[in-house]
Amino acid sequence: MGRDGSTIGPGMEWVEQRAEAILSSVPEWVWDGESVPVPVEDIVDSAFGLHVRDVEDMTQAPECPPLEEGQSLSGLLLADRKQIWRNASEGVQHKPGQQSLFCRRATLMPDEAPEGKGEGERPSLPEIEKEANAFAAALLMPAPLIERHYYETKRDFKRMCELFSSSQAAMGRRLNAVI
Repeated sequence: MGRDGSTIGPGMEWVEQRAEAILSSVPEWVWDGESVPVPVEDIVDSAFGLHVRDVEDMTQAPECPPLEEGQSLSGLLLADRKQIWRNASEGVQHKPGQQSLFCRRATLMPDEAPEGKGEGERPSLPEIEKEANAFAAALLMPAPLIERHYYETKRDFKRMCELFSSSQAAMGRRLNAVI
């Protein structure tokens, strides 16, 4: 339960459980279940046969949707091709059966106020992006490891970010959800 009294999030328990199930099914030779940061790229490659492609120009991705001026594409899952295209180091996961997914920077980086929005105002995220964010947090920062390292580091926030290779914003949200 989070410090604010909330749980992982309404309707998001299945996302947390899915991430836990995936991590527990990873062969020990890929990840020992304890080391941080979690080697997500090795996991998706070795355990799921997904190829992660880091690309400069996301518009070259197959099935890339048209982008408006000033928009950028942060990540793309092409399940039928078994590929994850990413810009920066962002990856996504959604419900089974979804064939492709496009993530724009404004959706993945809600802390950055878009034009026309006041400082601190966040755009409302589509449900699928809320799921992606919750899944990514649960996969990259598993609750048991967050809790253990939080107390082992004597609540050292900066050290937690370093251990999990996390941004401060992501770590803050995860700590609020887990601790």
